[in-house]
Amino acid sequence: MIETALGGKEITNVFEGERRFSLVLRLPVNYRNSVESIRDLLLRPANGAMDGAIVPGGSLVPLHAVADINVVDGPAQISREFAKRRVVVGANVHERDLGGFVAEVQERVAKEIKLPTGYYFVWGGQFENMERAMATLSVIVPITIAAIFFLLFLLFNSLKLAGLIILVLPFASIGGVISLFVTGEYLSVPASVGFIALWGIAVLNGVVLISYIRTLRDQGVSVAESVIRGCEQRFRPVLMTATVAMLGLVPFLFATGPGSEVQRPLAIVVIGGLITSTLLTLVVLPTLYRWFDDQPEKIITDQPEPLLRSRCCTKPCQE
Repeated sequence: MIETALGGKEITNVFEGERRFSLVLRLPVNYRNSVESIRDLLLRPANGAMDGAIVPGGSLVPLHAVADINVVDGPAQISREFAKRRVVVGANVHERDLGGFVAEVQERVAKEIKLPTGYYFVWGGQFENMERAMATLSVIVPITIAAIFFLLFLLFNSLKLAGLIILVLPFASIGGVISLFVTGEYLSVPASVGFIALWGIAVLNGVVLISYIRTLRDQGVSVAESVIRGCEQRFRPVLMTATVAMLGLVPFLFATGPGSEVQRPLAIVVIGGLITSTLLTLVVLPTLYRWFDDQPEKIITDQPEPLLRSRCCTKPCQE
């Protein structure tokens, strides 16, 4: 009865030609807003006892005779999950990293809030999704680095050169971290994915440079000459690869609509990382190659061509 009086209940349909309308029954506004009117609602109980009194069938009983009607504060809706009541407290994090915010809130809640027996907190929402993604990335990232190292070893057949090219990963990560700090972004799942994409491009540039230097060394060119010629000949390919990747992600930097929270961190990490990785790949990587080179120096001497002399048995040789 209270649900019908306050919220309304569909009791029939009204037809006007081919159109049909639902007819909803509920109390007028002045009665819905009055506690006394709700208390005086009349119930028509079935035959039997009510509050210890025998009530004959068809009698009308006021609602306040069987229930206490008061105005109190309470939840607008009772939600349940796994047969337990659930109350959701929502918060939108702004200008702070989500992980640090939740860690601070958890610390303060543990110190300042004592829950009754049977109550507990569950931290969910985007934080829960981030924790799951970070747990997955903690497995994927080491596997990715190990796979890159293994493929580099198969390419160069050298542990030293594979380890040398792996050094481009921290070169690239430096720029990604600095760019996140400068722009005020935080390490999130999109940013972590951006680091993985960045490492792939940085390793590609390292392979392009070291492969050419290794080819020159196989031809017998000295280490110093191979490094200088390799940097000269592979400067434009390395710069072009990095530039194309950066220009392709520039529109993501200015994204403001839905999805920008994913696009911007990824683009910031890749663009910032490519700047430092390209510079360090062309400067530091060739310098370090001298200590990682595993080929012996080939000594090439220029010998004069042998003189062809003819022996004459009867006549002296003429010049």
